[in-house]
Amino acid sequence: MKELGAGKGLSSAMVRLFALAAGLSVANIYYAQPLLAAIAKTFGVGVGTASLLATLTTAGYAVGLAFVVPLGDVRDRRGLVTALLLVTSTMLALSAAAPSFGVLAAASAVLAVTAVAGPILVPFAASLARDEQRGAVTGTVMSGVLLGVLLARTAGGVIAGIGGWRAVYGVAAVLTIGLAGALWRTLPSLQPAQQLGYGRLLASAMELARTEPVLRLRSAFGFFGFATFSVFWTSIAFLLVRPPYSFGEATIGLFALVGVAGASAAKLTGRLTDRGGDQAATGVLLALLVASWAVIAFDGGHELILLIAGVVLLDFAVQGAHVTNLSVIYRLRPEARSRVTTVYMTSVFLGGMAGSAASGAALAAGGWSAVALSGAGFGSAALLLWIAQTVMSHRRGHAHTLSGADMVAQQ
Repeated sequence: MKELGAGKGLSSAMVRLFALAAGLSVANIYYAQPLLAAIAKTFGVGVGTASLLATLTTAGYAVGLAFVVPLGDVRDRRGLVTALLLVTSTMLALSAAAPSFGVLAAASAVLAVTAVAGPILVPFAASLARDEQRGAVTGTVMSGVLLGVLLARTAGGVIAGIGGWRAVYGVAAVLTIGLAGALWRTLPSLQPAQQLGYGRLLASAMELARTEPVLRLRSAFGFFGFATFSVFWTSIAFLLVRPPYSFGEATIGLFALVGVAGASAAKLTGRLTDRGGDQAATGVLLALLVASWAVIAFDGGHELILLIAGVVLLDFAVQGAHVTNLSVIYRLRPEARSRVTTVYMTSVFLGGMAGSAASGAALAAGGWSAVALSGAGFGSAALLLWIAQTVMSHRRGHAHTLSGADMVAQQ
């Protein structure tokens, strides 16, 4: 089944709006990360207590992925996205005016749940796109998501430096409510392809994971890819704050801009998958992912030019593989793209948590070399999985060819 009005195509302006909206939505859960020390000082709590905000937003986003994103398959996505953004903007405004740490923590948890407008917008754009432009559209919208993730920390630090940490939440609230209005006026209203009760909807997402081997494979690629991405970004600040770099917090925050170059992979690979090159693209990108860690690890990470080159290569590979994965899985069940997104993004999210945990343990045990080894390990697991899957596919194809030849011979 197909949503009414789906597949008619998207203009360039509409694609850019989707990308901007997806990026601003996901950025809302990352603004706080450079602000934790300032928040701790304002409310007189320890840094450990303040860091609970990061834990709450992580947990809240996971809840949103599991329990909110599937609604995109059975609700008008325009109305759903607008409602989520309005709740998010309200929680951001409450955070800006929070009289206590408890209020800020509660608001952060709620806004993290509703910040999943991005994972709803990606399949929404894919549904509206024509078949021949779906990969490129998905890539462009995902580049917006990735830029939101990368630039949120930098933007949060810059705005806080000008007007304090409360100003970050205030600016984000204004941007989010403006975005809600723009999307409500611009996006089309689509009739959902299915009508399911909420319990059945959630159960069907699990059924998709069980019955779609391609979804499981691509979810595994997503898990390992985002794990290696998180390995790097979890520990890089500890490398840069020490000699020979001795960078300050502002400079470390600006280092995230290096990763922006990698977002270009989203558009490039999106166009490639539209031409049917997803299998080869995946293998090349995963090989680049593994190779990037050799560059990053050189001389213990103490060569700045090579470190930057390795980061660009790492981000290019991770983002490119991510878009390729989405392009492939969105062909599986057009009427269930939000649930497909839930399965895939939950796997990606779990990979991120695994990578962060592994990175911290590796840094404590063996320094930056151990971190690089950990990152390369996750990347190698993805590449080996791709090799195994490719070999099995060729063997199945060869077996089918032989079977056909036998039939001809028997005739």
